[in-house]
Amino acid sequence: MTPDLKTHMAVQAIRIETRLDHLLGGSEFLESNKSPPRLLAAMRHGVLNGGKRLRPVLVLECAALLGRCDEGVLDVACALELIHCYSLVHDDLPAMDNDDLRRGKPTVHRAFDEATGILAGDALLTLAFDVIGQEAAHPDATIRLQLSRELSKASGVVGMAGGQMLDLQAEHCDRTEIEIYKFHAMKTGALLRYACRAGAILADASNDNIDRLTRFGTTIGLSFQIADDLLDVVASPEELGKATGKDADAGKATLVGLWGVERSRKELDWLLADAKELLEPFGATAETLNSIAAFIATRSS
Repeated sequence: MTPDLKTHMAVQAIRIETRLDHLLGGSEFLESNKSPPRLLAAMRHGVLNGGKRLRPVLVLECAALLGRCDEGVLDVACALELIHCYSLVHDDLPAMDNDDLRRGKPTVHRAFDEATGILAGDALLTLAFDVIGQEAAHPDATIRLQLSRELSKASGVVGMAGGQMLDLQAEHCDRTEIEIYKFHAMKTGALLRYACRAGAILADASNDNIDRLTRFGTTIGLSFQIADDLLDVVASPEELGKATGKDADAGKATLVGLWGVERSRKELDWLLADAKELLEPFGATAETLNSIAAFIATRSS
């Protein structure tokens, strides 16, 4: 990550973290006086634990590229991050990936207990749709409904949850390249694709620009998964803040496992070139998005 992008991402992450902190404590969305303190603490533990906030940053950047930068965009970005964080809380559970660490800290079910981890994920998921349904997100209720329905699909049975199921079924089984592409596009790619698409929709973009940024999101979504699987092979636990080598141990089907390290790195180069080509019509205004695409493909953590 370049110094300029690192600074920019840090500023955006602080903005997102501040809003998430508000949403998870005493806001009009939560009625915190009725919230069980232990559950709220677990939700906060699963969300307010640092991280690059890549998905909400993409919402902000794609909307800004097309001229919208207000607090409504921030709320939609945070709704998406709540979905992502719920998925991490559930992915870490013993029945799924059985992880003890997340970003160098105990996972929610380790810091609290398994039942609380399940409920915290459930509560984060439902809170996301409360946030995205607020009028502040967009004055047009039709747009809010579109954003809500598309987020439901991206996170549900035809998106992230469905992809996770296919991923689990692929353990210790031979899978073709096309099959692995499919569940990667669902499990990881769906939320990244949504982030870019939602930013364009929030900015009332033309259909052409919505389509272009949707395809950009699809491309970087695949890049992210390949880079993630590559890091599981070549990075250290200290670099990632979590255990490594778990994909091979669990018999997971990955493109890196199918191709090997060198071909995977070449594929990342090709995907980065595709992402840059999709952003060419936007010229210099897409510099930040180009830098994010490069970071995704070459990241070390």
